[in-house]
Amino acid sequence: MNLRKFVTNSGTTILAGRTAENNEELIKQVKKNEEVFHTSAPGSPFVNIKGKPKRGDIKIASVFCARYSREWKKKKKDVEVHRFEGKDIYKIKGMKTGTFGVKRFKRIKVKRRDIIKFENETTGTNTNRKKRNK
Repeated sequence: MNLRKFVTNSGTTILAGRTAENNEELIKQVKKNEEVFHTSAPGSPFVNIKGKPKRGDIKIASVFCARYSREWKKKKKDVEVHRFEGKDIYKIKGMKTGTFGVKRFKRIKVKRRDIIKFENETTGTNTNRKKRNK
């Protein structure tokens, strides 16, 4: 699997798909009680917290999901992410690769500033810094 991987400060592993095929692989390995995330709009990775989340892991996973979504890349604004458990995911015949249905979910509004902060911390850059005129 060629998944995105992020390890939190508490040691929790968070995985995200890169393509529709990756999302299929990711969902196949999700356990029934594990947390999964996807944006409300199409075009985002499925994100999975491996094991029981520790303090702050849910926020990090939702920001991770929003950061790699099509919605963020196009509009650079707050992104709504859905949080659900593996047992709530289903697939019926005819659904496209990387597409799943969800029975129950909770909504999380990921703020623009949190996504920018995550980008800065993971890339080591500061996108808010003004460029100096030389």
